[in-house]
Amino acid sequence: MFYTSTRNKSIKVTASQAIAQGISEEGGLFVPCEIPQVSLDTVGKMVSMPYTERAKTILKEYLTDFSEEELDYCVEGAYAAEKFSSDKIAPTVCVNKNENILELWHGPTCAFKDMALQLLPYLMTVSAKKTAEGKTIVILVATSGDTGKAALEGFKDVENTKILVFYPVDGVSPMQKLQMTTQEGENVAVCAIKGNFDDAQSAVKSIFTNDDIKAKLAEKNMMFSSANSINWGRLVPQIVYYFSTYCDLLDTGKIALGDEINVVVPTGNFGNILAAYYAKRMGLPIKKLVCASNSNNVLTDFLTSGYYNKNREFFTTTSPSMDILISSNLERLLYHISGDDDALVSDLMNKLSSNGEYKVSDKLINDIKELFAAGYCDEKSVFATIKEQFDDYGYLCDTHTAVAVSVYLDYVKNTNDDIPTVIDSTASPYKFSASVLDAVTGEKSTLDEFDIVDELSKVTKTSVPKPLQALKEKNVRFTQVCSKENMSDMVFTLLNL
Repeated sequence: MFYTSTRNKSIKVTASQAIAQGISEEGGLFVPCEIPQVSLDTVGKMVSMPYTERAKTILKEYLTDFSEEELDYCVEGAYAAEKFSSDKIAPTVCVNKNENILELWHGPTCAFKDMALQLLPYLMTVSAKKTAEGKTIVILVATSGDTGKAALEGFKDVENTKILVFYPVDGVSPMQKLQMTTQEGENVAVCAIKGNFDDAQSAVKSIFTNDDIKAKLAEKNMMFSSANSINWGRLVPQIVYYFSTYCDLLDTGKIALGDEINVVVPTGNFGNILAAYYAKRMGLPIKKLVCASNSNNVLTDFLTSGYYNKNREFFTTTSPSMDILISSNLERLLYHISGDDDALVSDLMNKLSSNGEYKVSDKLINDIKELFAAGYCDEKSVFATIKEQFDDYGYLCDTHTAVAVSVYLDYVKNTNDDIPTVIDSTASPYKFSASVLDAVTGEKSTLDEFDIVDELSKVTKTSVPKPLQALKEKNVRFTQVCSKENMSDMVFTLLNL
């Protein structure tokens, strides 16, 4: 299995090279040259497997330069039982009739990013030994909230790595901020930026491709890589849980082998739903991929019109991990759907960079519409959905999951496509406790963060995740703030260079 770049398909690298490097030299994203196929017979055999074995079954198709022993080391280390609060790792919960919630937040940071970012450090370590022996890898991360903490936790004190995380100063929840600024580890650093996630993400991409900066790092025997979903090593673990949830539905008798399901994903950067696209391409019987956006509905507009325009009002919402106007992983989809047209993708990305917009052909957007549906949910509907799910079904969900549920209900109403559906739940409700409590009670709380957490537990009779409860006792380590223009200087400051 080789990988190429979305902007230069003459490039051919191994999985290890793609993971260690993170992003292609010219700014393109690495994608598999071919998408492997998994038979329904194999899916049927996966039903009786634990999550770790399901992961190995899928990952070995993509990580062909990893030995069986190396893959065992990575997967068993990442998904060790003591790291997750559910023995299923990513359990599927039936809420109502055909509504099934895939809970992806039982890891150490209580967000879906753990599913990939517990595995990525292992993949990175093995990849570096193959391709960059002796170098210190500097993991550079822009986060809208959850990626930052999950990456920090995953790479904490990992040998021969340093990790730097930048987050929008006013664009994360209080709990997300506390998780990052109290992070332990000798190789970690965190800095807020004056701006939004898109500012941070654009600056990180610019730093990655800056030859002067890379040369300065090389003098110190260092190299950049990424823990954002622009790194293939972040995306490939996410493919696994779509196969796993299908197996869970088979196991509980909700579907029979070969039955189609729909998948609904709350997404801002398009990585989580792109992983479901890869699963579908591999042969998993997914009928429709439903993309759920919040008020920053740039993806909904594109998926329904073919016109991408980031030149619009930016909303700071109660689902901050989706407050994104530049959806990086859409580039990968455009490459695959266009028939691997790297020249087209390069042109579209240049237009996005220079003008903030692009338009694709009618054929291309129609081909995308065959696979994807899209909808968005405003703040009022988020709160109403949280309350409805709890009052009617006793299920407590966070703000991001509520976006997906609301879009799912609208999709069924508009299409009558009411087949068994999996809805991604991307974070514990306790990561956004103030909003969730307000939604459940119908009143605005004036308590502080941890009192709100306790009150939410009391009102809903649910348990506070241990990692979040433990934050009460931790000291804030990182208080730096910089402008988006000074992020490159801050990188060197944080690295003590």
